[in-house]
Amino acid sequence: MRLVIIGGGILGTAHALAAIGRGHEVIHLEREVEARGATVRNFGLVWVSGRSANELEITLRSRQLWEEIGGKVPGVGFRPAGSITLVRTQNELAVAEAAVAHASAAERGFELLDPERVRAVNPALRGKFIAGLHCSSDAAVESRQALPALRRYMEASDRYTFFGGTEARSITGSTVVDDRGRRHEGDLVLVCPGAAHSGLTRELVGDIPVRRVRLQMMQTAPLGEALTTAVADGDSFRYYPAFAGAELDRLNREEAQPFTAAQHKMQLLCVQRLHGGLTIGDTHEYEEPFAFDVDEGPYEHLTAVAEELLGRKLPTVVRRWAGVYSQSIDPGVIVTRAQASDNVWVVTGPGGRGMTLGPALGEETADLLNL
Repeated sequence: MRLVIIGGGILGTAHALAAIGRGHEVIHLEREVEARGATVRNFGLVWVSGRSANELEITLRSRQLWEEIGGKVPGVGFRPAGSITLVRTQNELAVAEAAVAHASAAERGFELLDPERVRAVNPALRGKFIAGLHCSSDAAVESRQALPALRRYMEASDRYTFFGGTEARSITGSTVVDDRGRRHEGDLVLVCPGAAHSGLTRELVGDIPVRRVRLQMMQTAPLGEALTTAVADGDSFRYYPAFAGAELDRLNREEAQPFTAAQHKMQLLCVQRLHGGLTIGDTHEYEEPFAFDVDEGPYEHLTAVAEELLGRKLPTVVRRWAGVYSQSIDPGVIVTRAQASDNVWVVTGPGGRGMTLGPALGEETADLLNL
């Protein structure tokens, strides 16, 4: 079978990888020369720790697939580094203790560490905290280099062709016409538009139940030492469904976030890139129209929290950026799949889980469509 896949982000690439793995041929179109959306503006985290109970099975499957991919495609930069969520208050500690006591704790690799053990696992953490929730299942890939590496791997099969800088303009049957008038014929068309909900996506399936979310992040110069795990702060408990419960309710009721953090719906996440710098974020903005510029307040907050947990000054910030991703409106829906016609599907809306779940979502779509 020949597939035409529109969209060169993580979802489009993961669906291509699943199809190639099953012996099919793929024509892959991306409107930019290189994907520039949420896929390359994220942390590269494969985040098991915060996923809800109904997401855990597919998340663990995706974690397994990423490890397999990392073994075959070293350029994706897979590393099973784990994470530590650092807690600074008794209410945050109660949330962490509840997570460790939960039935899914062993599957997630949860362990509660005292400060001495935190520093044994991650010696770069020399700041102020009372405990750390360690998740050994969390991992990371290099978001800016993963997609080119995966494309090179697929091209070696001689069944994969990538057209960068190519915008799909129309679909008739299962034939895609691009902005140069070229026709790409296939048996099945998968449209993975990311946060581009208008244009061709709307023409195909109308207004589907997804929304766009904007975030701000930053990148530092090399840290000068190894940050051996990803790091989160206790505010991240507020934004991940795995931690829902009476303890989180008490945290939200009794401990308000600082003004800037609450205003921008913030958490601290931090991961070290292979070049030694830190990717740090993030914020959440849901109401459109989004601003075209970035606010400095969130960066000041993130810097202060990161320095408190590290116990040192951050290296110079060398990049700041905003990104927009697509999120299914129903929190119980992991990804939105909408059928436009017999042979055309739109797949989008994994929220902030695209990099984490990409390989498993590609595999799941392949199963659903009997590829």
